[in-house]
Formats: sequence, structure tokens, C-alpha cells
Amino acid sequence: QVQLVESGGGCVQPGGSLRLSCAASGSIFSINAMGWYRQAPGKQRELVATISNGGRLNYADSVKGRFSISRDNAKNTVYLQMNSLKPEDTAVYYCNLDIKALGYVAMDYWGKGTLVTVSS
Repeated sequence: QVQLVESGGGCVQPGGSLRLSCAASGSIFSINAMGWYRQAPGKQRELVATISNGGRLNYADSVKGRFSISRDNAKNTVYLQMNSLKPEDTAVYYCNLDIKALGYVAMDYWGKGTLVTVSS
């Protein structure tokens, strides 16, 4: 009943920028927190950034000052602006939204992931 579509991944040189988007659609009543996570090869999935429905921000220490999360509630979309990218940022990035669908309790929804590769 709810679908998440991610876009914006790709290959970029160190120091470059990318912008990820994640749009939710379907029978959505409300969206609470939105966030981005990433999983590098051979590593566990880790939190990158979150934004509450009140606009409170939270970032992993490794991305502070380089990444910026934002949301457009009218479009049910969350963004991740990534600047000054480093090779260690290479990972599959997943969006995570806490959504209350019509007729259901709120639950977490995950995107399918988008690959970000930072390499020269």
C-alpha cells in the first residue's frame, strides 16, 4: 500500500557531490521521521541522517558538515545532499520512513537502496 522510490545514486570522484531523493506514494495518512542509512560491503547498515516531522536533525559523526538531510512534506519526499564525498562514503544508501498508512498503524518502510560509489 506504500511504495518508496529512491533516486540520485551514481559514481562520483572524491570531493564531488550527489543528491539522493526518496519519494513515498500510496495510501499515506502521515509520515513521522525520515532518514537515510547506508551499508558498505562487508559492513553492517549504519545510520547516516534523520529528520523528524518537526524538523529535528540528527547526523552520524562521519558525515557532519558534509551531508544535509531535508524533507518536502507536500511531496512525501526526503533528500540527502552529499558534499565533499570520500571513498569511505561508498555504500548502498537506503531511505527509511516511519509512515502511517490509511487503516494501519505506523511502521517503518525501507527503500530498495541506491548505490553511491566514490572513486577516482
